[in-house]
Amino acid sequence: MDYDVVIVGAGPAGLAAACRLKQVNENLSVVVVEKGSEVGAHILSGAVFEPRALDELFPEWRELGAPVNTEVREDDIYVFTKERGIKVPSLFAPKTMHNHGNYIISLGNLCRWLAEQAENLGVEVFPGFTAADILYGEHGEVRGIITGDMGVASDGTHKDAYMPGMELRAKYTFFAEGCRGHLGKQLIERFALDKDTQQPQHYGIGIKELWRVPPENHHLGLVVHSAGWPLNESDSSGGGFLYHLEDHQVALGLITDLSYSNPYVSPFDEFQRYKHHPVIKQYLDGGERISYGARALVKGGLQSQPKMTFSGGLLIGDNAGTLNFAKIKGIHCAMKSGMIASEVAAAAIAADRQQDELSEYTQSYQESWAYKELYQQRNFGPAQHKWGNILGSAYAFIDINIFNGKLPWTLTDPTPDFSKMKPARESKKIDYPKPDNKLSFDKLSSVFISNTYHEEDQPCHLLLKDQDVPVSHNLPLYDEPAQRYCPAGVYEIVESADGSKRFQINAQNCVHCKTCDIKDPSQNITWVTPEGSGGPNYPNM
Repeated sequence: MDYDVVIVGAGPAGLAAACRLKQVNENLSVVVVEKGSEVGAHILSGAVFEPRALDELFPEWRELGAPVNTEVREDDIYVFTKERGIKVPSLFAPKTMHNHGNYIISLGNLCRWLAEQAENLGVEVFPGFTAADILYGEHGEVRGIITGDMGVASDGTHKDAYMPGMELRAKYTFFAEGCRGHLGKQLIERFALDKDTQQPQHYGIGIKELWRVPPENHHLGLVVHSAGWPLNESDSSGGGFLYHLEDHQVALGLITDLSYSNPYVSPFDEFQRYKHHPVIKQYLDGGERISYGARALVKGGLQSQPKMTFSGGLLIGDNAGTLNFAKIKGIHCAMKSGMIASEVAAAAIAADRQQDELSEYTQSYQESWAYKELYQQRNFGPAQHKWGNILGSAYAFIDINIFNGKLPWTLTDPTPDFSKMKPARESKKIDYPKPDNKLSFDKLSSVFISNTYHEEDQPCHLLLKDQDVPVSHNLPLYDEPAQRYCPAGVYEIVESADGSKRFQINAQNCVHCKTCDIKDPSQNITWVTPEGSGGPNYPNM
């Protein structure tokens, strides 16, 4: 099937790009391919939303019924010790943490709404189809994508319902897969898009739950952010969030930087502990957990951002690392990167170009408010890595609040996250408390409420470069950290009756967070797409 533009991923970047293409030229043929069972099924974010890009894309979004309803009314920022929370006066917080004029939303619901707008404009949206591979031309240019085969058994044979993948050919292809997109990863390597970056990409793992709480515990529009406990006990960095949405719902989560060094750290269990902190517990007591999910996020900023253009296509959104970690927000920058891509591609197609490099995108992007914002706040993440949450935030206050990001240097962290892990013998074991099934829960019950499903009789989508590494190398050296960094219980070390050990992959549990692809200290795990529609089915995360 031939199109003017093929877009991989129905997240905010991909859908904003699709809408903008049709706004610029209604005659362009545009398709969006989404691996989730429906738009929004794989979308997870906090989310406090800055509506700047939406204002540009659909100035009348309120009249169109966008699900952007709860304006932030109050900002609380805490430094947590184990027993108490020390509130930081807003005067001393980095101004990027101020949320006046922003909204608390479900990003999944916003993406569903954006998909409706795209379809109203004439965009074709194909949920349930994976972009399994990239289609290249004879000169190495990207010519589109190949969707995944359906109905392949675990042994590679074709089942009765087998359906081969399709070639979706395009004049230009946008890759908007989100953080650590598996095709984006291939493109960065093939075209050496990261050869001029100042540092490798850095990541966090965000684990989130949605709760319905008693009316007396609910404060509509309240935003709570925290640093310190529990992550500081393992010398890890990151922070927590708790947002009060409409309908007595509370979204809360913990972001653990994947630069942590102790192999015994379990981001899932750190989050379960976090909910027992008095500041958080006061809102959850008597409430009901509705949903659970996890997703990796990019946090390297401009210093890690690869070149976004190559022959035949573009990386956009978090696939290119557009998240602003200083704000803990990425939706607005992701949308803007997609909108700029659409304007550039539409002009190129109007000039009868195709499958060349859209080099002019770079200048347009660098002239945008999204790039300028990321540049102004570029030192926030490296400062956190260098000095920790508290001193790093103090530096950010000086850099951003006083000097407005104009200090004449750029901080970097040149060490990849996966290589920071220390051997188990040099690390302190962590004895996590058992869940009480009121505030804290186990992994399997959590995965259950993520509505995760994969067809079991299919090839495993978690590939090992070397089958022996988990037991022969990672287990003795790191006590195989995959058992702990995975928030869904996918990886286990199973001991047989004779005492031998094997590495078991429960791929059907995978919530597509991509943490294993990032944090494995041997870089032995590669995440690829499973059969279309597989994975979590988040209702409104």
